[in-house]
Amino acid sequence: MSSVHIQLPDNTIKSFDHEPTVLEVAQSIGEGLAKATVGGIINGDKEIQDLRTTLKDGDKLNIITAQSEEGCEVLRHSAAHIMAQAVQELFKNVQVTIGPVVETGFYYDFDPETPFHQDDLAKIEKKMKEIVKRNLKVEREVWDSAQAIKVFEDMGEKYKAEIIRDLNQPQVSIYRQGDWFDLCRGPHVQNTGQVKAVKVMSLAGAYWRGDQSNKQLQRVYGTAFYDKKEMNEFLHFLEEAKKRDHRKVGKDLGLFMFHDVAPGMPFFTHKGTIIYNELTNYIRDCYKDYGYREVITPQIYDVSLYKTSGHYDHYQENMYFSDLGEKGMTGVKPMNCPGHCLLYASERHSYRELPIRIADFGRLHRYEASGALHGLTRVRSMSQDDGHIFCTVEQMQPEIESFMEMLKEIYGTLGLGEFKVKVATRPADRMGDDSVWDASESALEEALKKLSIPYEISPGDGAFYGPKIEIHFIDVMKRTWQLGTMQVDFNMPKNFDLTYVGEDNSEHRPVMLHRAILGTLERFIGIYIEHCDGRFPLWLSPTQVQILNVTDRQTEYCEQIKQKLQDNNIRVHFDNRNEKLGYKIREAQLQKIPYMMIIGDQEMEDNKVAVRLRSGAMSDKMSIETFVATLKNEIEQKNLNHLISATAELKPKEGGSYSQTQ
Repeated sequence: MSSVHIQLPDNTIKSFDHEPTVLEVAQSIGEGLAKATVGGIINGDKEIQDLRTTLKDGDKLNIITAQSEEGCEVLRHSAAHIMAQAVQELFKNVQVTIGPVVETGFYYDFDPETPFHQDDLAKIEKKMKEIVKRNLKVEREVWDSAQAIKVFEDMGEKYKAEIIRDLNQPQVSIYRQGDWFDLCRGPHVQNTGQVKAVKVMSLAGAYWRGDQSNKQLQRVYGTAFYDKKEMNEFLHFLEEAKKRDHRKVGKDLGLFMFHDVAPGMPFFTHKGTIIYNELTNYIRDCYKDYGYREVITPQIYDVSLYKTSGHYDHYQENMYFSDLGEKGMTGVKPMNCPGHCLLYASERHSYRELPIRIADFGRLHRYEASGALHGLTRVRSMSQDDGHIFCTVEQMQPEIESFMEMLKEIYGTLGLGEFKVKVATRPADRMGDDSVWDASESALEEALKKLSIPYEISPGDGAFYGPKIEIHFIDVMKRTWQLGTMQVDFNMPKNFDLTYVGEDNSEHRPVMLHRAILGTLERFIGIYIEHCDGRFPLWLSPTQVQILNVTDRQTEYCEQIKQKLQDNNIRVHFDNRNEKLGYKIREAQLQKIPYMMIIGDQEMEDNKVAVRLRSGAMSDKMSIETFVATLKNEIEQKNLNHLISATAELKPKEGGSYSQTQ
């Protein structure tokens, strides 16, 4: 065979007298690199290929090591196999199913003869560490599918046999470590010793293939890292995240609740409703500046509307329907766009009117599986800062520019300074011709390029009616959350036969842009609670000032101050309980109230107030007039001082980025 040339990222060429594997290329460079290699990126492909993959002449190779971010995925994939081996060594008659990598680790679903208990997790982790120490060589084998089905069935592994049948491929890959093996397409490490740090995290239930009609399995979660230092940093991150969990903080602050009579549908208390209304009022103010018209649309429609919009064919599993017999079937609104199409179609429009921007805070209902519900971040009843823009093709570019300008303004006000942009392309389940999707996807990408906004492609994640720009906010803990979105839709205007009269006096089809800045308000509030740990900026705080008297002698003076604050639309509470001052200060701090006014005899005599910030710092004494003016300015300017002081308390490790997907 003539020489085989492999190109490295620095354009170095490595030559071989045969088609080498990824690992062989690493070995030709150096022993240290070879020991750290866990896979490779070939010819710029996004997927990591197994280190045992054979390369062709002219291939471009980027070697992936265990220390890299990409390599961590391979480590965790292999750690899932180590977990499955550990479980089957510890417990008899346990069937293994699937064990994928997730954002912060991995899980494996098991069907045990006797259910696992919480105490078993420590045993599994101990056995995993033993397997790591054995440094078992990991080998890849290719089996005929018929042979693989027979082997797994003879072992009693019915789930594996079912998976192979469903793959419907002539051959499958098997990975072996010691005497234990598993069906898997890889990639995997060289040996179990490369996975240097493992942790078994938790136990949960899961239905086989996510179908509630199937048997419930036991899901064991774990994580793995290249070294213990990285893992300890991650565990510290989890502890901080647990403290900031919006479900805990929201309960402590008395913001919202849930009840079994309405699963997945939050009840907002008076305090929580203040935050909700302040956010919507702020967005409404922005709508005035950006030319939106707010509307109100029905909650329930005849099902024919959703057949026209495409929701019935592509989204009905997430909708609530009611069969009224002879009166037909109705559906509860999951999205505002069909109603907005009806509003647009109710009048004849000229090109001179476009773009028409419609905004709607209408309540939406979507069915989410009970296992997917998660506090405010995954609910069944919600509202969105939802808007739809009907425009010409030529107006798309300036409308996307305006959207990004508005988004940056709102995010800046809220202290959401770090975000990244993705373009989500056509999903498998979609409506419309591919030519329409080509035009829609190109329009979004061209708009972002003209704005010089860097973006990533998120293949297959678009809505069923069109591709979208996704705004992924990065919170103080370096987790990513998808918030804002802009979707290009040529399909729904066609389905509803929407038109406008052009300059040529003939009818044309408008483009429909679906857009949101915060997204679902419930979800945003949950995310924001965790971002600022419940320490809201002053303008959003349910209680902005807490008055604390030292003794009953100051009660009348405190009531006068309270009235002055209320007269200036400042949300104030007077804590006149017969408790020690230190106790009342502690309570106010636990409620994360921005300002505490401490009133004793001296303050009353001087006709001044002593102000304590929730950080514990004390200001100089000042007149009540000065204090009121300071507060009003901070509220009107939507100053971020309190939010900044809250987020500064947590300093994430450099490079420690953990995602939270919903």
